[in-house]
Amino acid sequence: MLKKLFLLKIHLCKGIGMMTEQKLFIAFKYSLYNTSILECCQLAGLSVKITEKILTNWNTQELADDVQRHWLECQFITILDDDYPEQLKEIYCSPIVIFYRGKKELLNTKILGVVGARKSTTYGKQVLNEILPSIVDKSITIVSGLATGIDGISHQITLNNDGNTIGVIGTGIDIVYPRMHQNLQSQMECEGLVISEYPLGTQPYRSHFPERNRIIAGLSETLLVVEAKTKSGSLITANLALQENRNVCAIPGKITDPFSSGCNELIAAGAKPILSVNDVLNEFLI
Repeated sequence: MLKKLFLLKIHLCKGIGMMTEQKLFIAFKYSLYNTSILECCQLAGLSVKITEKILTNWNTQELADDVQRHWLECQFITILDDDYPEQLKEIYCSPIVIFYRGKKELLNTKILGVVGARKSTTYGKQVLNEILPSIVDKSITIVSGLATGIDGISHQITLNNDGNTIGVIGTGIDIVYPRMHQNLQSQMECEGLVISEYPLGTQPYRSHFPERNRIIAGLSETLLVVEAKTKSGSLITANLALQENRNVCAIPGKITDPFSSGCNELIAAGAKPILSVNDVLNEFLI
């Protein structure tokens, strides 16, 4: 309990960014989880300036209230909990705290990541309607980012076929973005799972979405790119997946279609082309 509370406090403390958080967690782990924040800062090799900033914020009433609020109002797991997914421990900057609503057990299932264009085409939707029902029928969980386009379509098709789906969002767990997904996100909180590493009330800052993508890539045993333009965010997720030794697949498309240019480039670079649902199932040895 005390270890979980300490990690939550680190996560919520002002002046502690993602990299500093990782250093403090490693120091906390090295100390066998029995040390003060000052000793953690020293073990982590933080500068005097950063240490002083952390210590100034550490004992404020504002932080105490924030910790109490999240402790009472949120469901969350930490990287030290038994049900924290092992595959996320392997990635760069593993989130030390994950807030969630829904079925957290889905984090420890076979997971296919599905990403693609926010302004998807009829072709992308047709592909997903063709392959996803058979995939979720094999008890494979679908993870995506609850964005418009391919993300939202993937979640909805999965739910419509009584499948399991996880949404990784780039806001606080209490924020819906985009607003048009209010009903979808609520449905996923009841029937699937929504997760976030960001505190309550966090708005959709631009930098959060690449950070969110590393979690999608990390959770995925295989990542499927359905539609993507060249230099799109979906290709960033694909590259993150490759860096974490995940399988990457892509849906081929016309060479004249800008929404397929990113997928075709991935295939040319070695990603597996998906021509039927069996090509995906084979990645899971099914």
